Amino acid sequence: MSDSCSQTCGSCGEECDERAESPVDFSEKPHELSKIKKVIGVVSGKGGVGKSLVTSLMAVSMNRKGYKTAILDADITGPSIPKVFGIHTKATSNEAGFIPISSKTGIEIMSINLLLENDTDPVIWRGPVIAGAVKQFWTDVIWGDVDYMFVDMPPGTGDVPLTVFQSLPVDGIIIVTSPQELVSMIVAKAVKMAEMMNIPVIGLVENMSYFQCPDCDKKHLIFGESHVDEAAKKHGIDLIAKMPINSALAGACDKGLIELYEGDWLDQIGEFLEAMEIDEEENESCSCGCSGN
Repeated sequence: MSDSCSQTCGSCGEECDERAESPVDFSEKPHELSKIKKVIGVVSGKGGVGKSLVTSLMAVSMNRKGYKTAILDADITGPSIPKVFGIHTKATSNEAGFIPISSKTGIEIMSINLLLENDTDPVIWRGPVIAGAVKQFWTDVIWGDVDYMFVDMPPGTGDVPLTVFQSLPVDGIIIVTSPQELVSMIVAKAVKMAEMMNIPVIGLVENMSYFQCPDCDKKHLIFGESHVDEAAKKHGIDLIAKMPINSALAGACDKGLIELYEGDWLDQIGEFLEAMEIDEEENESCSCGCSGN
């Protein structure tokens, strides 16, 4: 231990003996009435790339497959999930905890906008308070039985992503990006953070990848040539999805009708998540003491 040690191992990069002997465990248990099988984070290196859209579509897709899904909106200062699902009622609580709002098709949702008096009220909080609110969404909300929980995180690699990765049992992340040349840097930041936190990267979604003309069916690259394949190859990511610029999809989000929209762009990722569920069930059913393989 150095003379300047502040005893805050969570923000220190030194590998001293004291640190190795007593690693800090930041993990939090969910509410005692919650049973959540899989937690999937949806992240991005920058804002405005469609992270909340991908979160919503993944929850809708897995819900249509018959799984119980939920969304934890961890974007405290920029919540948009309730609007996308057309939810205007407020969340309530009882002596046991907070009760999430159920969407039209049964997706459980908790967002800071479900607790504010007005949707347009700004959340002017410092980082530690915001991180604390995210943890409360995990520990104090009565989620019940959930097969897949999707965590919509704010952009970047700050307090909230760090809190989610350290406090929640995240099974993997989906990285959302856009076609511009800076995609390599954006993806690299998200991948490196995931690696540092020992979180698997499930796949890469390029939003606004192209515009498909409704008349001639030709694909137009509005933002130029895609660089997502190069970035995926560089970081060993096999699963890639490309979503178009689609005015009907944007309109569905604005009207709170995301659950009615049809699209197959994220089907491969959904199939991968289903495989995760099957693998876990096979491992649990194996009684010979091996890993199930």
